[in-house]
Amino acid sequence: MPPPTLRLTWVQPEDLVGHELAQAAQDGRDASEVAARWHAAGGTRAPSRAGASPSPAAPSLRALADDLLDELADLPGELAHAEPTDLAEIKSLCPDWPAPASPRAGAPSRAGLEAAWLGRAAGCLLGKPVEKLPLRGIRDLARATGNWPLRTWFTARGVPPALTAAYPWNRRSAPTSLAENIDGMPEDDDLNYPLLNLLLLQRYGRDFTTADVARLWLDELPAGRTFTAERVAYRNLLSGIEPPETARRRNPFREWIGALIRADVHGWTNPGDPAAAADQAHRDAVLTHTASGVHAAMFTAAVIAEAATATSDVHACLRTGLTVVPPASRLAGAVRHAIGLARATADFDTVVDELHATHSAYHWVHAIPNTALIAAALTHADGDFSGSICRAVSGGWDTDSNGATAGSVAGLLAGDPAALPYRWTSPLKNRLATSIADFDGTGFDQLARTTHLLTRREAPRP
Repeated sequence: MPPPTLRLTWVQPEDLVGHELAQAAQDGRDASEVAARWHAAGGTRAPSRAGASPSPAAPSLRALADDLLDELADLPGELAHAEPTDLAEIKSLCPDWPAPASPRAGAPSRAGLEAAWLGRAAGCLLGKPVEKLPLRGIRDLARATGNWPLRTWFTARGVPPALTAAYPWNRRSAPTSLAENIDGMPEDDDLNYPLLNLLLLQRYGRDFTTADVARLWLDELPAGRTFTAERVAYRNLLSGIEPPETARRRNPFREWIGALIRADVHGWTNPGDPAAAADQAHRDAVLTHTASGVHAAMFTAAVIAEAATATSDVHACLRTGLTVVPPASRLAGAVRHAIGLARATADFDTVVDELHATHSAYHWVHAIPNTALIAAALTHADGDFSGSICRAVSGGWDTDSNGATAGSVAGLLAGDPAALPYRWTSPLKNRLATSIADFDGTGFDQLARTTHLLTRREAPRP
């Protein structure tokens, strides 16, 4: 028997070409000639859901893949003017860019931050067992146990074997995230990145640079805990490539959801100052992302900064988020469409079906459809915690990330752990597993205390 092959996901050149061709079609680059050469040589499309194709390509095809990735990067795009990555250019396109916060802007209480951390964890955990599953599978699995519309944790109890054979639970997550298995919050990148950003602010302050983010990752983030754009950027750092080129060099995932899931701490620690939150999120995001990937992080940070004041409802928070996104960008259009759809449609399944039809060309981890779904879930649930996380997860795509972000916003708006239903918080046991620094086993109450110390406080009264 031949020895097993290590098939590292999200970095194989023969798979990256397929993803880059899809990215080119989305950002207005004519890649038809490159695509023809790739397919004529025997190249295939990118895996639709997995991070790597089953077997390595021949050396000649792999060499061609590297060459074509560089050619694709040099193709001119049609959307660059409406979707810049540079912060000054983004600001120049945003007529309602928020003014700096008053020094007396309200700050979230420690209880509010604990509710946000718990909300992020619960929403993430709810989505973990169905990550990567198609929408039909999510619906069928929940219906099989009387849990549709979704209102509580997924369970394997009572699910017909034929159904789990057709739609298997996420292999890594089911042992820790089905209702019968939950014992505290298991490790997940949706929680690892907020932990890293606590360390970022502790070590470098709020004036950190993108290079500081890179240094922190090399010090504290195991390479095996990175995925998609983050894994490519990490590889680029180890190859001696400097940020922000780390986001662009052979990185077809640069408009996916990774930067969005890193944005919470930037919002939590800038209450009432969405501009500062978006600025911090931008410096973080450009290590790994460009254009829509960066815009999604800025949008999320601004939404959360507004929610952190405890004076705005979820609809005002979402409006604030849009002020830091170029209005003619695909992301802004997708969010506006999702919010309008959610307001006008009583049945959320109908909202989800329309969003899936609208964004069918995008990968399930792309920032545009996932940000739109988060906005729709929060809008349709009117900020209610259970309604927000259940809608976000039931909409499919990147279920754990969407549940986490919706839970963070809705938890912060709830303002206190006691305001979150016990069925969501009790199984977490105030315990988080992680491979980041010394945080393994930390309680959410302690994380709230740490976050509170990093939050911009009210200026002393004269």
